[in-house]
Amino acid sequence: MKFEEVYYRAVEHKGGVNELSLLLAGFPEPESIATLSEDRFLAEMTRCVFQAGFVWRVINQKWPGFEAVFHGFDVNAILALMPEEWDEIRQDVRIVRNGQKINAVRANAQFIEDIALETGSFSQFIADWPESDLIGLLGLLKKRGSRLGGNSGQRFLRNVGKDCFYLSKDVIRCLQNSGLNIKDNPTSKRDLQAIQETFNAWHDESKLSYTHISKIAAYSISS
Repeated sequence: MKFEEVYYRAVEHKGGVNELSLLLAGFPEPESIATLSEDRFLAEMTRCVFQAGFVWRVINQKWPGFEAVFHGFDVNAILALMPEEWDEIRQDVRIVRNGQKINAVRANAQFIEDIALETGSFSQFIADWPESDLIGLLGLLKKRGSRLGGNSGQRFLRNVGKDCFYLSKDVIRCLQNSGLNIKDNPTSKRDLQAIQETFNAWHDESKLSYTHISKIAAYSISS
């Protein structure tokens, strides 16, 4: 299926071209990623990790506490914390006291530090990764980060402004309706490669960003 058909289905569902355009406005410019500091990357990783399988509203309400407890997500400060300080954090009522997710904060701080040492800049590393290989970047987040697989990794990239697709249920249904033979929860290398190739083809056809293509695909299913 050509993307043009997906686009006009979304236009029909949302009541017109102008209405759809308004829904696509307001996303960060991809160029802004390179200007983000490491603490903001770690903050968004942490937000996505803690939101996974939990009530997002509660995490958002407690977020000032997260910022305070984790020292503004300063990577160097996190990596310098002593074991007894981590014990105190695990008991701090200002955050959600989930031990595995708290441990992920330190692991992801180390991940950011390692990439920065290897490449010179974590932000530039994320900014420069080609959108034509987003599944490669998502695979790296899953392998070298902590609890950043699946939707958590996708939401992290979307939240920091990386031009990327997000595989919501509606987007997956759109891909399946377009003729793609993928599972409802696509995790295999074959399925992910097929998804990437489809988005690459739709990007070449439409010249739209991967973020907008993903949104339009979702809107083509939901009303």
